[in-house]
Amino acid sequence: MVDVKRYLWEKSPGVWYVRRKGRYYRITAEAGTEDFDRQYWAILKGNAPARTSWKALVEAFRASDRWRDLKPRTRADYDKCFDYIVTRNGDRDVSRLTPRDVSAMLDANAHRVRFGNYVAAVLSVLCEFARADLGWLRDNPAKGVRKRKVPLERKAPHLVPDDAAVAKVRAEALPLPRLIFEMGVGTVQRPGDLSRFRWGDYDGEALRLVQGKTGKPLRLPVTAELKRELATGYALTTPHPSDPILIGPDGAAMKYRYLAALMLAERRRLGLERAFDLHGLRFRGVQELAWAGCSDEEIEAYSGHSSKAMVRHYAGEARQIMRARSASDKRG
Repeated sequence: MVDVKRYLWEKSPGVWYVRRKGRYYRITAEAGTEDFDRQYWAILKGNAPARTSWKALVEAFRASDRWRDLKPRTRADYDKCFDYIVTRNGDRDVSRLTPRDVSAMLDANAHRVRFGNYVAAVLSVLCEFARADLGWLRDNPAKGVRKRKVPLERKAPHLVPDDAAVAKVRAEALPLPRLIFEMGVGTVQRPGDLSRFRWGDYDGEALRLVQGKTGKPLRLPVTAELKRELATGYALTTPHPSDPILIGPDGAAMKYRYLAALMLAERRRLGLERAFDLHGLRFRGVQELAWAGCSDEEIEAYSGHSSKAMVRHYAGEARQIMRARSASDKRG
């Protein structure tokens, strides 16, 4: 028996609506699929998703200039939140969101506070888009909801390599991990940006980079140690200017997970697993700039931080050590 569906209307090729009680409800699934059938019968039974649903809002946001203006890294972070929101509330009406709902979501993610806080921030962005651009909301119910703090016992500080760890890496590390180490310390960039460098970005004295997170263009004079590692790498491979400096096993730019796993394996081999972590290389680079007497503005120009507060956070320990040593010298 043929399954005949009534009240269907194909507005344009592949765009289907169901007419129920004088109103038209769009089916978002592809015709002929189980999801299409599910949505069709749900609409006929009066269980149609709201026109102003979270799923529709996310789709509208992705089609807007707000989405196009985001950096690739930010888009990837937003996508994780969108998946969380749509999976739990895809067909629900956006206009029914309350500050209490947002607070309940934060409490439900108490085991992963940072993620919960980020979802709340993305909810606020979506609600503002729904209010200002689509006219779905009168106000932003996610705005001003108190974010949760990570418990002190769960805050894991980054481990910064001390002088002994730096010396051991430089003396005993394998060539590729040593190059990654010197790139992290020497360029003072986030680990995720290290794979963005290509040989054409290096002029023999400095590396050029557009940061993935901030979009800032930077020219970074390289340290003597990094210059030596780059010269060795170039002599071994004679690469093309478009080639990534850090190449993964697939021949493309090294992925972050592979880079992190490679460095973890090398730290274990050297007995330095608990001596430092990958992000600690950026800390070490900032510390070295602070030890050299660089101002906040000079460090910010090198690291690309978007706020002086973060620069002070990174450089604070180094300056405390310098002041303590100075005080000890005066005391002695």
